[in-house]
Amino acid sequence: MSVFTLGLNHTTAPLDLRGRFAFTLEQLAPTLQEFRQRVTGKTGGPEVALLSTCNRTELYCAAETGLVTSAVDWLAARGGVASQELMHHAYVLEGGAAARHAFRVASGLDSMVLGEPQILGQMKQAVREASTAGTLGTTLHQMFQRSFAVAKDVRTSTEIGAHSISMAAAAVRLASQLFEDLRDTKVLFVGAGEMIELVATHFAARQPKAMAVANRTLERGEKLAGRFGAEALRLADLPSRLAEFDAVISCTASSLPIIGLGAVERALKARKHRPMFMVDLAVPRDVEPEVSRLSDVYLYTVDDLSALVQSAGEKRQAAVQQAEAIIESGVQSFVHWLGQRDAVPLIQALHAQANDWRAAEIARARKLLAKGEDIDAVLEALSRGLTQKMLHGALAELHAADDTHRPALAQTVSRLFLRGSSHDPLDDNKR
Repeated sequence: MSVFTLGLNHTTAPLDLRGRFAFTLEQLAPTLQEFRQRVTGKTGGPEVALLSTCNRTELYCAAETGLVTSAVDWLAARGGVASQELMHHAYVLEGGAAARHAFRVASGLDSMVLGEPQILGQMKQAVREASTAGTLGTTLHQMFQRSFAVAKDVRTSTEIGAHSISMAAAAVRLASQLFEDLRDTKVLFVGAGEMIELVATHFAARQPKAMAVANRTLERGEKLAGRFGAEALRLADLPSRLAEFDAVISCTASSLPIIGLGAVERALKARKHRPMFMVDLAVPRDVEPEVSRLSDVYLYTVDDLSALVQSAGEKRQAAVQQAEAIIESGVQSFVHWLGQRDAVPLIQALHAQANDWRAAEIARARKLLAKGEDIDAVLEALSRGLTQKMLHGALAELHAADDTHRPALAQTVSRLFLRGSSHDPLDDNKR
């Protein structure tokens, strides 16, 4: 069994390309089942999980070797690009490297915001979706559970999270640079998900003049708006109300932009070209890229925020080094477990063979006892028969080995059969 990760993220692929490979939460389970069907031609097959966030899309697989090419072709087709183009921006990690990557992602070391906690929740949700889809097997379950344990250890044992600036805080910081006093601004939040809730919390702390939440589902928008004393809008009313707001922060799961160039141009005209601050945290984009060309709009994407959320210094580096050490220990433990898993068929075969030998000798002993043979003689024959069966293979290999391979084989046989014994020649050599 081999484990591999195929993915692209904010460091390897531009925003618009990442948008082609973004999956909503509702799409994960059917997409995983489709992957199995396409690459194997059947509903069963490889273990697979899919992590999709604004910064990354990653496919985690546990399968027999040789599936990577099929996985690349499938993912490229889903994004509507050639496999070569995908691999120009993607990465494939196998074995321990795949586990190390998963552990670093869960711990926030591979995030745009160092140590950010949101990714851990997203990864746990991805695992739940894979479990629901029936594609999460023993190997991936073990790897992800270990990644969660490592992430917890990193967060409790290091200060990795203390040196991060969240995307929400970065958005507020940018807005405060444009407007003299955020208390004089009106802020519109588009969407009602976890990220918008986080951003709204940060903005609310600065007490803007007014806030509103526009969402496709009015009931969900009203629920979030009620938390902050904000107005709830229907998404359909957005074009006619856009001009009222100085700051617009959007993060929805829409596959197409919901704030177009024309709507923003009309809003600017109604505002008499007073500046608008816009943050598009969605992947794919919520705001048409052409909006950034308008002279009175300050539009930032998730990639634009990257410079603000990077922090440096000796304390950060020390925390990172501590975290990497914890992760490396976890990786070595998982690789050891994975190696043991590979030996399971051999162990099962050895147990089966030993049971066959035991059953044969017991049956032979019972026949002898039924004939009236002496019990001690029967027990002696039983033990001798088992001993001969267990030693036969090793002795045959020793006799058949040539001079080149016999010393190494002899050491192996000694470790298997004479460990801790007074007859062990390896122990004699140490004396």
